[in-house]
Amino acid sequence: MPKFAVRDGWVCQAYRFALDPTPRQEQMLRSHAGAHRYAWNRGLRLCQERYAAERKWYSAGELHRMWNCDKKVDPDLAWWSINSKCVYQEAFRDLDRALHDYIKSVKGERKGRRLGFPKPKKRGRCRDSFRFSTGAMRCAGSAVRLPRLGTITTHESTRKLARRLDKGTAHILSATVSRTAHRWHVSFQVEVQRTIPAHHPRPGSAIGVDLGVTTLLTGVDDRGCVVTVPGPQALKTSLRRLRRASRGHSRKARGSANRRKAATRLARVHARVANVRADALHKATTDLARRYETVVAEDLNVSGMLANRHLARAVADQGFATARRMLGYKTTWSGGRLVTADRWYPSSKTCSGCGWRKPSLTLTERTFECEACGVVLGRDVNAAINLLNLASSTASGAGTGPGIGTHACGARVRPVNDRHQALSQEPGIPDGSKTGTAARQLAAAGKHAR
Repeated sequence: MPKFAVRDGWVCQAYRFALDPTPRQEQMLRSHAGAHRYAWNRGLRLCQERYAAERKWYSAGELHRMWNCDKKVDPDLAWWSINSKCVYQEAFRDLDRALHDYIKSVKGERKGRRLGFPKPKKRGRCRDSFRFSTGAMRCAGSAVRLPRLGTITTHESTRKLARRLDKGTAHILSATVSRTAHRWHVSFQVEVQRTIPAHHPRPGSAIGVDLGVTTLLTGVDDRGCVVTVPGPQALKTSLRRLRRASRGHSRKARGSANRRKAATRLARVHARVANVRADALHKATTDLARRYETVVAEDLNVSGMLANRHLARAVADQGFATARRMLGYKTTWSGGRLVTADRWYPSSKTCSGCGWRKPSLTLTERTFECEACGVVLGRDVNAAINLLNLASSTASGAGTGPGIGTHACGARVRPVNDRHQALSQEPGIPDGSKTGTAARQLAAAGKHAR
């Protein structure tokens, strides 16, 4: 009998590889990217013309049928066969998706910031990318095979994905080729048969994680050990090079070859910053997901934090939103769970020893001093302990269902008087958290009195 029961399932996962194309292959990659831009711009122009006349747009299928008819009779489109037919079809699909997302954003049906109307794509002003959805897409050793492009050498080995393809536990759905700075990448969207354990290798282990700007994360586990992961601060360490590269780029004449070279140098610095940050986040989140069954983190308002001009650079440099997203799927793959505390939960202001809540705590105060019990702790350590205590409260039944780990319902964010003061509803949460509603609390008190 196996030690842990398992359940099998298919999940969509991306495998990204850096390419080392030959000069001829790089010319073909640029040609495909240009074809994607042309198809996007052509479809956008047709949609705008129809909308001005009929107040409706063409769908992706209609644009593709029109393209198939025009490319055979229009002599200006004689070059279309140089590139794969998938490039044009996927460009129309991308445009159709962008138009639908714009409508949903205007109606308020789409989360996030409001999207603008799709704009034309211009070489040098947009990202070079295109997608294959059909054709021969394979990988073996240190090479990948793509439609019309043939076999392209990769900068790294592809054996991990190749073994899954050979065993039949993975199927390639599409391949997206894109260029970041000077490097071309291919990203395979793969349907993978992943075995997810029903139980974590270390059942009962838990850790509270507080994300910060001085350190990437500070955690306290169920054994009382403090885990600190220093952030690489990739942007801060590369800021001098970025400034020099940016000044060099701005001083070059527009449209000149020197300006293109300067833009390439600037893009390389930005790409390195992004790679260093992503590498640190992957290593930290993978380690947490493997070592602990339950990981508790805060639901931070990252967009609101970025509005603070004093904190925006440091917050963006750490990648809070990316860290939480990675913890979400990595804990699931390891058989654990991610408990998300409500963003209004005062983890930093609440004493982890007695539950006393400090009225105000500025960002410059890095040490928490409790005026009730006298405990003195680091600000991040105190917040991590409070988040760890929140995990035990959810395990006892306070948090279940889709919103597990978040506080219960209903309190005003800033109570205006005592009548609307929120009271605690969940076991294990100090009174200072002020969750719940006064009406429910009074009703419960009357029921117990009877």
